[in-house]
Amino acid sequence: MMPFKFKQALLFSLFSILFFGCILAESESGLDERLRSPPHKNARSKVIDGTGAENSNDFEDSSSGLGTGMGSHNRVSISTVALFTLAMAAATGLGAVPFFFVELDPQWEGLCNGMAAGVMLAASFDLIQEGEAHGAGSWVVFGILSGGIFIWLCKKFLEQYGEVSMLDIKGADATKVVLVIGIMTLHSFGEGSGVGVSFAGSKGFSQGLLVTLAIAVHNIPEGLAVSMMLASRGVSPQNAMLWSVITSLPQPIVAVPSFMCADAFNKFLPFCTGFAAGCMIWMVVAEVLPDAFKEASPSQVASAATISVAFMEALSTVFQNFSLDYDSEDASGFFVSLLFGLGPLIGGIVLIAFALAFHLQHALLMGAASGVAFVLGAWRPLQLLVTLKMGLVSLVLLLALGAAFVHVISSSILNLAIQKRASSNNLPVITGFPISVHTLQSFLSCGAVAFHALAEGLALGVAAPKAYGFGQHMLLPVALHGLPRGAAVASCIFGATDSWHSALVAAALIGFVGPVSAIGAILAGIDYSGLDHIMVFACGGLIPCFGRIVNRGLQLDSKKGGCGLAVGVGFASLCLMCTKLVCLHTPYCNSAPEAVR
Repeated sequence: MMPFKFKQALLFSLFSILFFGCILAESESGLDERLRSPPHKNARSKVIDGTGAENSNDFEDSSSGLGTGMGSHNRVSISTVALFTLAMAAATGLGAVPFFFVELDPQWEGLCNGMAAGVMLAASFDLIQEGEAHGAGSWVVFGILSGGIFIWLCKKFLEQYGEVSMLDIKGADATKVVLVIGIMTLHSFGEGSGVGVSFAGSKGFSQGLLVTLAIAVHNIPEGLAVSMMLASRGVSPQNAMLWSVITSLPQPIVAVPSFMCADAFNKFLPFCTGFAAGCMIWMVVAEVLPDAFKEASPSQVASAATISVAFMEALSTVFQNFSLDYDSEDASGFFVSLLFGLGPLIGGIVLIAFALAFHLQHALLMGAASGVAFVLGAWRPLQLLVTLKMGLVSLVLLLALGAAFVHVISSSILNLAIQKRASSNNLPVITGFPISVHTLQSFLSCGAVAFHALAEGLALGVAAPKAYGFGQHMLLPVALHGLPRGAAVASCIFGATDSWHSALVAAALIGFVGPVSAIGAILAGIDYSGLDHIMVFACGGLIPCFGRIVNRGLQLDSKKGGCGLAVGVGFASLCLMCTKLVCLHTPYCNSAPEAVR
């Protein structure tokens, strides 16, 4: 008992020294600020101009960004802040999507722990920088040390409490999972308050939207880190996704009160960010990295962690640089880009609903996917040819190059898979079914559709910032334009795997490609030059992949395969024609006609 009391006394003394040091530093900085600043917030001075008359000028104190921004605070409703931050928190669940398809072997468990360590370290660096940006570095240091001591005491408490159980995990592993989930949840409080304060800032909704989008993208790898920790200990993908989202729920919970009381929350941010950073740093060094070294070599773990840190810092740098050159048109472009992902998801849902309701056969589904893909591949080239924007020779050459490029890559992958299958008679298992050559063909075909979505996303990213009203008028044509792509992917995966879960996830992922590509185009500041050539090249890549798919469908059942092909052609043509009609006869596409072509 004596050693423990000595430790308590030592910790109390350390806390006291740091606390009074922070207060002293704060008071000194406040005194210096008062000496440097004018005595009154609104100082009036009289200036005598050339006519001899006195002119009275008002000088407003503009040192506080939050104070000047309260006018825009009134233009943003509380429900808007709540809805956007809820969507931001839900993005964390996307990090668990890969574990619906992949089972981890021991070596990959070690690498996943290394990646999780990198993500947590990068998040802690960002939190420290955020706290120091508020001009209270001493409180950040105090928070870091407090967080490390707090998580150490929590671990001691859990060890004394006895064997901990969580999600069918027991013992030391359960303790680590509890600590990781608790720490990631704790750090979400700081992010939520930052979002709320940004909505209350000088730029109001536009700046809040940008910060929300940045943290939503940031949440995906953080959700992946939590999911990797859970999946490596045998937790199901569904539970991993659920707990990933739970770790981000404090973001919307804290964002609303921080939006309403921005000044008060702004004062506590330095200590809170430092506290969360200290918790994560301690946890990474004491628990996560030692677990990673048990399953993988130090060089592999170090490489995974370094890549994760670099990726997270690259994301932060991109959004930070973008915020410096911020424009309201870019916020509109971001919003339109996010809407672009709705169409494929809706198309996948519609296809799955019809397939389950009418018990559609695999041959018909494969034919339908091929029909949609062939229309997507022919649509833009025919437009360019009819409008004389591209010559026939150039068009055919680009289509042939795209087809050859995709054919060589897909054939190489298929041949490699055939060789491995011949040598081991078994390929890796994904969600319970073996990957056959035909199933692999379906996944490769979806990759060709993703390449097509990437090319269209670039064009959208160029056109989207021109849309007015934050892109609200473009929802209908953009959704109609993306509908066939989601249906093609869902039909292809459902026909190959007979799993509607996998088909729906594939459609959602394809829908995610477009917004990512569009946001990249906005950040890069590219124009339309050369985009049509890239689009035609991507259209050519659809031909060889779905040529194999339709051939497979016709081999299974020629009548149903042919019927599915006709249905796919008709469905895709109808959707794209409806998009054109909407753009021709309504004002929805007037501000950005090139976004949906």
